[in-house]
Amino acid sequence: MAKSIQLTIDGRSTTVPDGTTIWDAARLMGIKIPTLCHQLNQTPVGVCRLCVVDVGARVYTPACARQVEEGMTVSTQTDEVQRAQRILVELLLADHPIPCARQQLTGDCELESYARQFGMTQSRFSPKSFVRGQDDSSGIIAVNHEACILCDRCIRGCNEIKKNFVIGRMGKGYTAGIAFDNDLPMGSSTCVSCGECMVSCPTGALTNKGVVGVEPPSGESLPADELLKLPIFKGVSGTFLNLNEGAVVRKKFKKGEIICREGDFGSTAFYILKGKVDVFITTPMAHSKSRAARGEGGFLAFVRKLTSLASSREDSRGEKVRRWIPIDAPVDLDYYNPVAQLQEGDLFGEMTCMNFYPRSATVRAATDGELLEMLRNVLDILQKNKDFKEKLEKTYRQRALDNHLRSVPIFADISQDFLDYLRERVELIRYKPGEVIILQDDPADSFYLIRLGFVKVTQHHPGGEFVLSYLSRGQFFGEIGLLNGGRRTATCTALDHVEVVRIRADDFNLMVQKFPGIREAINRTAMERLEENQKMLRTVRTVELDDFLVQGLMEAQSLLLLDLEKCTRCDDCVRACAAAHDGVSRLYREGLRFDKYLVATSCRSCMDPLCMVGCPVGSIRRRDSLEIIIEDWCIGCGLCEKNCPYGNITMHPFPAAAEAEGPAGAKAVVKQKATTCDLCTEHKEPACVYACPHDAAHRVDPRQFFAGMVGEASERRPAG
Repeated sequence: MAKSIQLTIDGRSTTVPDGTTIWDAARLMGIKIPTLCHQLNQTPVGVCRLCVVDVGARVYTPACARQVEEGMTVSTQTDEVQRAQRILVELLLADHPIPCARQQLTGDCELESYARQFGMTQSRFSPKSFVRGQDDSSGIIAVNHEACILCDRCIRGCNEIKKNFVIGRMGKGYTAGIAFDNDLPMGSSTCVSCGECMVSCPTGALTNKGVVGVEPPSGESLPADELLKLPIFKGVSGTFLNLNEGAVVRKKFKKGEIICREGDFGSTAFYILKGKVDVFITTPMAHSKSRAARGEGGFLAFVRKLTSLASSREDSRGEKVRRWIPIDAPVDLDYYNPVAQLQEGDLFGEMTCMNFYPRSATVRAATDGELLEMLRNVLDILQKNKDFKEKLEKTYRQRALDNHLRSVPIFADISQDFLDYLRERVELIRYKPGEVIILQDDPADSFYLIRLGFVKVTQHHPGGEFVLSYLSRGQFFGEIGLLNGGRRTATCTALDHVEVVRIRADDFNLMVQKFPGIREAINRTAMERLEENQKMLRTVRTVELDDFLVQGLMEAQSLLLLDLEKCTRCDDCVRACAAAHDGVSRLYREGLRFDKYLVATSCRSCMDPLCMVGCPVGSIRRRDSLEIIIEDWCIGCGLCEKNCPYGNITMHPFPAAAEAEGPAGAKAVVKQKATTCDLCTEHKEPACVYACPHDAAHRVDPRQFFAGMVGEASERRPAG
């Protein structure tokens, strides 16, 4: 039995067990001693010193860490003690943003509460000049190092309570702060977003990020204890679920009910608990047309006849384009029968949820069932949850790997035996926006196939970084380094939330050895990419002409220029373009002026094609000959039009949509489709250029065409 200790606190006698701290003894008597670094369920460390009390010693002592002694006399509220506490609060407040994020969100920042108790609204002391900054890398927790007071409560919550051992201290003096793992951004660390650090933090240094500007899903909101009973939430922190109540709901659906539609912008993902759903694209496989342009004769009819000879299903080399349409689900859709089925345990809508992209397909209940609809913060924590991640990987290997690999044309002939061999050897890896997947000049050790998201491919040169391409679901990278010398020739970076299938070098080499056809196809793709990269790099010149740069002409690989000294505004170029493209013109005779030329509003085939980023079905792509084309399965979401910085992609009415019927009898709802100039690559020159009767229209490489003019302007520019 513990020995009893008698002491006096603020003139009142009490008896407590031996080993009790002064802070606990006072708490048992109803005497509140202020503290910022101490909580009941954590080991006392005495770092904030706000709990100092007078025990008759030479200096004041921290009540949270000092144990009671027989006959001890403690004073907690003398003027001198309160003056010391006030100075401590004021010193901490000097480096603290007022109000901090926690104070703004919930009004309960503990430091600012103590400041108000002492009658302070700001500190007399000058803040430090060192800036700690913020960390926005986590999708769940907002980290503001400026609001951190180094109380260590988050460290003890992470390490002592949750046993995750992610958070620690770094630096010395003014540079001291909290760090995640080996000083990584929180989003790149091993943090599982349990939320214990947020609950422990007394200020706005660690706050619940939530999802800003998004309506919570409608449905049956489940409390944390109910969610924890569901297998997919095994291992998820109840603290986090309590903080994000309403961010996940349960919905029941009837057979035939539409769950979401293609082209709609969304912010949620779905997880099927019971039943099955059909996933399909209702839009007809066709390009935008205008019936008003029909019936034209003469030259325009001749152009239309020529263009009708080209197959819309062939690429610039005359080969068939890929048969599979990538969507935001664990399956791809067959171009000739764009419908698939998902079942219990499947997750869909990840990219829409994480990046707020348009829905890539329509989802309809095939049976009665039940699903969970969740916001981004819940999806993010599930993706980090070990149990859920293992379940998704198992489902992918068992049911999706075959279709995913075979949806890539070069892997179409891979044998079932080798697929079974790869099944347990491939690895699913997730990357945050901006995270580097492979780095130029590093050793090549893996081949990557994109399952979700967009990857930016760049090369570093003495003149700076050069964007080579954007890759999306179903495309691959890393083959060049494996085939040629073992070094990476480019840097690949996650543009948004990306998930890749990693095939290690040994397995890749075995695959190309066993299947000569695959090796040949990969070699051909690698050579085409290298030739494309070299072609793009040869066009890059350093120029000094401000207008040339401001108007974005350096980004262009092909400009439609109209010589204003020759142009008579007859519009034959516009009409020829319309005739060559089913009545929908891809150019407008308006735009920027450069010298005596009009830069017409028509696709520039940019070196950095931002229009390709985010297409939910991968219908916009760049051919090897560098022109941008839009495939006929465009769902009309308008994201490419929004992303084009020059207004060169337009949305046109799609009259057939109102009449068409999609898979399984579903009515198509697409009302428009995107169009852009394809440079009339089936012919020797664009129709607009060929049709101009005054030799005013020209398609040019801007660097070559304006080289003399730019050089003269640079020579005229004064040195220095």
